[in-house]
Amino acid sequence: MHILPSRFVLLGIGLLTLWSFKTNLPHNNDLSPALSPVEELATFQVEPGLQVQLVAAEPLVQAPILMNFDAEGRLWVVEMRGYMSTIDGADEKKPNGRVSVLEDRNGDGQMDVSTVYLDSLLMPRALAFAPGGVLVVENGALWLTKDTNSDLKADTKTLIDKDYAGSALPEHAGNGLWRGMDNWYYNAKSRFRYRFNADGTWQRDSTEFRGQWGISHDDRGRLLYNYNWSQLHGDLVPPNMLSRNPHHTPSTGIDHGFSIDRRIYPLRSTRAVNRGYIPGTLDKQGRIQEFTAACSPLAYRETTLPTEYRGDIFVCEPAGNLIKRNKITPDGPILNGADPHPGREFLASTDERFRPTSLAGGPDGALYVVDMYRGIIQHAAYMTPYLKEQTLARKLVEPVNRGRIWRIVPTNNPAPKSTKLASASPDALLAALSGTNGWHRDMAQRLLVERGSVDVVPKLAQIALTGANPYGRAQALWTLDGLNQRKPDLLLKFLNDKDPFVQSTAMRLLAPLTKQDRALAGAVQKQYAGAVSQASSDVALHMALTLPTANVPAAFPIFSTILEKHGDMPLIRDAVMSNLRDNEFAFFSYLRTARNWQTATPAREIFLEMLTTAIARKRNAAELAKLNALLKTPTGQPGWREKAALSGLKMGGATDKASGQSATAAKANPLSADDQKLFAKGRQLYLATCSGCHGTDGMGMARFAPPLSNSHWVTGDAKRLALIMLHGMEGPVDVAGKVYNAPDILPVMPAHSTLDDASIAAILTYIRNEWGNQAGPLDRKTVGMTRVLSQGRVVPWTAKDLEEYMAQQAKDAPKSN
Repeated sequence: MHILPSRFVLLGIGLLTLWSFKTNLPHNNDLSPALSPVEELATFQVEPGLQVQLVAAEPLVQAPILMNFDAEGRLWVVEMRGYMSTIDGADEKKPNGRVSVLEDRNGDGQMDVSTVYLDSLLMPRALAFAPGGVLVVENGALWLTKDTNSDLKADTKTLIDKDYAGSALPEHAGNGLWRGMDNWYYNAKSRFRYRFNADGTWQRDSTEFRGQWGISHDDRGRLLYNYNWSQLHGDLVPPNMLSRNPHHTPSTGIDHGFSIDRRIYPLRSTRAVNRGYIPGTLDKQGRIQEFTAACSPLAYRETTLPTEYRGDIFVCEPAGNLIKRNKITPDGPILNGADPHPGREFLASTDERFRPTSLAGGPDGALYVVDMYRGIIQHAAYMTPYLKEQTLARKLVEPVNRGRIWRIVPTNNPAPKSTKLASASPDALLAALSGTNGWHRDMAQRLLVERGSVDVVPKLAQIALTGANPYGRAQALWTLDGLNQRKPDLLLKFLNDKDPFVQSTAMRLLAPLTKQDRALAGAVQKQYAGAVSQASSDVALHMALTLPTANVPAAFPIFSTILEKHGDMPLIRDAVMSNLRDNEFAFFSYLRTARNWQTATPAREIFLEMLTTAIARKRNAAELAKLNALLKTPTGQPGWREKAALSGLKMGGATDKASGQSATAAKANPLSADDQKLFAKGRQLYLATCSGCHGTDGMGMARFAPPLSNSHWVTGDAKRLALIMLHGMEGPVDVAGKVYNAPDILPVMPAHSTLDDASIAAILTYIRNEWGNQAGPLDRKTVGMTRVLSQGRVVPWTAKDLEEYMAQQAKDAPKSN
């Protein structure tokens, strides 16, 4: 669906290389004729022990982009039949899209009948089941559709939100409609979420911006998404809990990049990709080397595939005709992803028209794949002349309106029959809620909530208390919440639960109740106070996010203990800051005299700076006056706490009365007012991302990294610095005449390619203009252009490689007259 973000392609449009490329047009034996479903099946390479089975194909389904199973086990498919039916997308304004319902009536595992539920749609893009009907996104708007006579055809269509998509461009418009564990519907490429209220109305709420195409969640309800250029991102914290403090901007927790591994391994040449003309994009066999169309991540939460696949996250790459598998490893609350078999993809095809656009776990426990099956996958708005010529020469324009649905199952253990839950009894739904199949749990939760029967409340409570499956126990609590049955007495019982996930779920559900009940807030504070010193980092994170602050003095020792034990984690610091809204100055005053805060550590310095940055941004004159009074020392020489506070004042844009300087004048660097804001943002991101190795003062740290102060790598060519940030660097490296190499520093500085262009630009602007460096700002366009031109680089630079690359770039650059 969406090969390249517009910021990349439009940057490249003006490049001379775009117009003077040397194309490599195909020979006849390199063409990709359209194959039948049986022929395409023979092109797949899947991991050993698994097999691919055909579920549906044209004419039952045409131009499918996503799918969803209903409670009867029927497969609902969104068909975007207007997408790029010609090289110029001429039919995009025609209402020829539809939603179809596929049924397997003879039980052989293949769909036999297709019923058009909703027709004559303009570029439909999302679908979800909702109370009394089906949510559909069409023509940029969100609609609730209903089948009132049970013939699988929509009879009514009610507008919910006319501004849902936010953009007319299919690659950059809201999509997803994923029903989260908390009973909200979340979206990619969007800042909106939706929920059905008990009074029959729909509520739209703001939330954090997430991803580009496709969204899902794992067994713990953590939202997963990605971007074309970065395959796997997600939330480490519950939605809307890390961004509650308007005086603090979190730099972690939301939009966390799980993996810096961008390498992909296609089975065939992929010359018809948008940036194929850029050296390094394709290898010698013409195969794309890194993600350019990553979309639709899905955590496998079922049990039909072998045990080793449980919890793995799969990512579609339609430009490379493959699906990537990520093995997820937790490190406390942090998640890291890695390819378990580098060099071989989970699923790949030699058919250039295999275009996986979304995935789903089925009621039978199999992994399902939507295959749009077409030649053109790039939207006309971003199609370069190179790609247009390749597409025409390779005869990839037609045919259109084909499409397939595939299922992946074990070779020797075919998937079990689908369980139909639509007419299941309450007890059967409760059993499904307690089960090991994620699809069954999610569907049971939805059906129990939509039926609205309070008769099941006692049994739900019992499942939460004594169930064998912690995921089922947590979803029982969320089902109670969906039924408006949040019971403080019940939830309090889970605050010391043996399972961290169940424990944190109760913390999250109690949090809004404590704001209305001071006695409950006190009870929660008391339990936290007794458990905080022994809490794991995962539990401490949720304590920091949910600790009641109505009784502020009682909260401060708990916050302090959390920071003392886990404050070296940026995520923990951000969590505490999020929950300290309007209490920053009081907590700063508390920490100044706290026994455990009398000696300096990097984590304490960083947190005090974060506190005073928030105080400065709040702009409360009385608090600023008191703060400046506290910063005056008898000797006139600031100590470590005062230095951290002064730095925070500067970053917050306040006047530093203690030193008599304006914050923006503290450094005589050539930064405009907008650049100063970028500089301040960069400082916060640097502290969370880079200071652990380079130090808060930029002077480097033994055994970790060389200094950034007075480093020609930092103050020199801005594009070279961006390349280091994007791809990483390995030693040895010379800084100010001293050679640094392992073991004096780490062997490799990792890539930071999961950060977006704006964040990288902010960090680099900061380090180029701090600690005596005076190199000026760096804008996001430079980072974006550098990212595009270095497409295909999948290993860190050495100093020699990087200098040779820069020399070649200078040599190849067009000479000005």
